[in-house]
Amino acid sequence: MIREESGPYAGVAADLAATPFGAIAYVAETGSTNADAAALLGDERFAGSTLVAEHQTRGAGRKGRAWHAAPGTSLLFTTILPRAIAADVLWVVPFWVALAVRAGLHECGVPATLQWPNDLIMEERKLAGILCQSRVTAATAYVACGVGINVYRTPGAPGIEPPAAFCEDVARFERPLLLRAILTQYDRSLFALDEPSLVVAQWDSAAQLPGRRYRLQLDRNSEIFEATAEGLAEGGGLRVTRDDGGAATIALADARALR
Repeated sequence: MIREESGPYAGVAADLAATPFGAIAYVAETGSTNADAAALLGDERFAGSTLVAEHQTRGAGRKGRAWHAAPGTSLLFTTILPRAIAADVLWVVPFWVALAVRAGLHECGVPATLQWPNDLIMEERKLAGILCQSRVTAATAYVACGVGINVYRTPGAPGIEPPAAFCEDVARFERPLLLRAILTQYDRSLFALDEPSLVVAQWDSAAQLPGRRYRLQLDRNSEIFEATAEGLAEGGGLRVTRDDGGAATIALADARALR
């Protein structure tokens, strides 16, 4: 997918040229920006690069679930971190990304809320999803941070179940404005990847924890239960108090939140 052209995001690339996130490559269509970026991990020439696509034909979410977006309706991009990080803190990256995406959305007038493990919601509807991929070598990890954000509704397009939220429900803006805001947040907060406890504290606050209600479904047996979230655990799990009694930590890979 890699191209030298930044297309409609050329202004963003110029604005961020002095930062580690100034390289932006744009294409009208690709299979998956995450797959394209994954092939480049560990290659220093592409450190800090952001790959943006107008449309993905094989967009994917958590555990291989499909991400569907009509061409031109979403901001679909993957950013390769400009430096390697310690493999033992790899779990913190999606939460760091979520904080940056939320801050960028708020800057554009969109009041998104974080939902564990990897979504942003608005009025209890999914607005954005995050999926990170990595290449781990011994104690070092190279990471690609994939983001998909619903921006514009398409009149006459088939509905999504469950119904999704779109930025234009509350604010109208061009997608380059949002990408600029998010990449600027990446630049401002890159240091926090070395401070997992700081990311956890910031994520808890932004996700309105403790006290937020969750309806969770376990992957291993499809059990669905209600719980009150208490906070993010080291490793990315969610600490909860179940309505059926007792405290539990739901591992990052073991469940998903239902809306």
